[in-house]
Amino acid sequence: MEQIPEKLKALVNNRWLVFVCAMWVQSCAGVGYLFGSISPVIKSAMGYNQRQIAILGVAKDLGDSIGFVAGSLCEILPIWVILLIGVVQNFVGYGLVWLVIANILPDLPLWVLCVAIFVGTNGETYYNTAALVSCVQNFPKSRGPVVGILKGFAGLSGAILTQVYTMINFPNEAALIFMVAVGPSIVVIALMFIVRPVGGHKQVRPSDGSSFLFTYSVCLILAAYLLGVLVLEDIVGINQTLVTLLGVLLIILILLPVIIPILLVFASEPSPPVEENLLPKPEKQESGSFEQNENEVILSEVEDEKPPEVDSLPALERQKRIAQLQAKLFQAAAEGAVRVKRKRGPRRGEDFTLLQALIKADFWLMFFSLVLAAGSGLTVIDNLGQICQSLGYSDTSIFVSMVSIFNFLGRVGGGYFSETIIRKYAFPRPVAMAVVQVIMAFGLLYYALGGPGQIYVTTVLTGLGYGAHWAIVPASASELFGLKSFGALYNFLTLASPAGSLIFSGVIASGIYDHYAEKQASLRQPVSGSLLSIPLRDDDSLTCEGSICYSLTCALMSGLCLVAMVLSLIVVYRTRSVYAQLYGKSRN
Repeated sequence: MEQIPEKLKALVNNRWLVFVCAMWVQSCAGVGYLFGSISPVIKSAMGYNQRQIAILGVAKDLGDSIGFVAGSLCEILPIWVILLIGVVQNFVGYGLVWLVIANILPDLPLWVLCVAIFVGTNGETYYNTAALVSCVQNFPKSRGPVVGILKGFAGLSGAILTQVYTMINFPNEAALIFMVAVGPSIVVIALMFIVRPVGGHKQVRPSDGSSFLFTYSVCLILAAYLLGVLVLEDIVGINQTLVTLLGVLLIILILLPVIIPILLVFASEPSPPVEENLLPKPEKQESGSFEQNENEVILSEVEDEKPPEVDSLPALERQKRIAQLQAKLFQAAAEGAVRVKRKRGPRRGEDFTLLQALIKADFWLMFFSLVLAAGSGLTVIDNLGQICQSLGYSDTSIFVSMVSIFNFLGRVGGGYFSETIIRKYAFPRPVAMAVVQVIMAFGLLYYALGGPGQIYVTTVLTGLGYGAHWAIVPASASELFGLKSFGALYNFLTLASPAGSLIFSGVIASGIYDHYAEKQASLRQPVSGSLLSIPLRDDDSLTCEGSICYSLTCALMSGLCLVAMVLSLIVVYRTRSVYAQLYGKSRN
């Protein structure tokens, strides 16, 4: 009996409990993915056209991605304060939107709603930053799986909240916005003192592999369950009692991973502590450190001095030329003709500040690759409600939930896949980025060509590809630029999504949609003569029907995803030696 308080203390400080609670925070941290369900409600209640809805979507994307403040505050404030700030923003922002849509407040200008949605969605950045920073520090040697699972639950949150909303059976659609304002706030407040760094790198156990396997199994079961519920609701139709039962089972599945820390603390024998390194191991310098440092600098000088045409030579000839140049530099250094200096600042694989990372080409290549690919995926997600309506589907929530499910699978699978290619083959993690960008390009091209079941194929492949980015990129950034300023680095990279969405959704997609809507309206307006012509309302004139509404947009974004793939491959080429050093393997 005396051991119970000690066990409870150990449970609260167990890194697996922190990880599970971070999953629960993330499961309600992706409210921005519900915009496809919220936007039709706002459009009908406020009488907006598609361009105005696109502006709201961009405001949402900016709020979801501008996390400079969260990343900076995370380095100086406790994690619970970061989470509390997110709660306040989420509640105030979406609470104001709900008051307007529910007619409790008078109609407000569009810019006010943009600010409210920006503030509300920006609360997600605090949830994401707190969860990722805590768990990456607690699991430094399992960054891919940890980031993939956490970002996966954030992507799945749209489907989870939709299912909970259906279970509660609110009397009107505006109540969905109310749930978005209140639900995440309650969950995060309940968990904000548990999610934090707990020195998890000192809590390594042999059973950690089995624990990750169990977590992956729960993730797959959860995704399959939600997908099965969607199919059941779409094909058969179910009554409210069964909906409530299915919702309860969903909550049980989400809570299931808590078994891991409970068993580790209460049902297993204490094991001797094993410590993981928070950062890549520095190279030994006890003996011969001067010679080693000099060798590193000479290798850097080789990169600066070698002629550009060397890279285009055959492998054997290239190695021979580099060896000759290296030998000359060593001789010159020994004779004093060359003043050997260490390069200023950290090397890739060490700790960078955000400012130091911003002067590195690899960082910007990753960023612009995200702009093109993640921006394209987010454009599809934000316009999914209108895409479905243009194809004649009245119930858009099914596809919003579907894209959330495959977004989740993409994040979990992206983390697992990228970790596998590193551990087994020593490929740089950005190789996985290039692969998923090709998948996205195919999904978007399939819609543009009007293939059978185009909305299903595009929803699945875009969800998978977009989600995988947010498991691969944060882990890559932590490996190449370190953990010290990970919060700031991650939040800067998240700016890529709204940057792409601002162009692809706010300008290209909405402009093409309105062009075809106006063209269709002009063909529908004359009935049989000018005397019988009936003036169309603004809403009618801006409603587009058919796949033509978004086919050209998808074709353009498909090409941009292929450009993003090329940028990712450049990062692979530039960082292959870094990954070989970090993971102690060679591609050969």
